[in-house]
Amino acid sequence: MVWNQSRIRLDMAFFVSPDSITMTKSQTALIILLRFCGITALLAIAAVFMPFQWMDVIHHQMGLGPLPDAPIVSYLSRSVSAFYATMGVFLVALSLDVERYAALIKLWGWLFIVFGTLLLGIDLSADMPTAWTISEGPFGILAGAAMIWLSSHD
Repeated sequence: MVWNQSRIRLDMAFFVSPDSITMTKSQTALIILLRFCGITALLAIAAVFMPFQWMDVIHHQMGLGPLPDAPIVSYLSRSVSAFYATMGVFLVALSLDVERYAALIKLWGWLFIVFGTLLLGIDLSADMPTAWTISEGPFGILAGAAMIWLSSHD
C-alpha cells in the first residue's frame, strides 16, 4: 500500500485487473467491512450440511440443552444458514465495486440496522445466551451504521 494525499493505492489483482486502482480511506474501510461481514456470513454454509448430531452437540455446549429433533428445527436451522451464506455472497459481491454499488450498500446498511434491531429483540425475548445476543443484533446495527457512514464519505 502506498499512501497518497488521503487516498490509498491498492493492488487488487486478485479481484480486478492487475492494474492498481485508487480508493479513498473510507472506500477501503468499507471494502474491508463488507468482506468481513460477507465472509463471516458465508461460514454459515457449514450448518446447511452439518449432521444433526453435531448441531445437537453445539446446542448443548451453548447451554441450551438438547436440540429438538423435529422437522421444523432441521428446516429452519438449515434454511436460515443458507440465507446467511447467500447474504455473505452478496456482501462480498458489493465489496468488489463500492463506488458503483454505493446506493445499494446504503440500502443494505439500513436493512442491517433494522435486521439487527429485530434480532436483538428476538434474542432477548428468546432468552438467548448473552454472548449470542451481543454478537448478533448489536453487531448488525453497528455494521449497518458503518456501511451507511462509510459509503457516504470520500
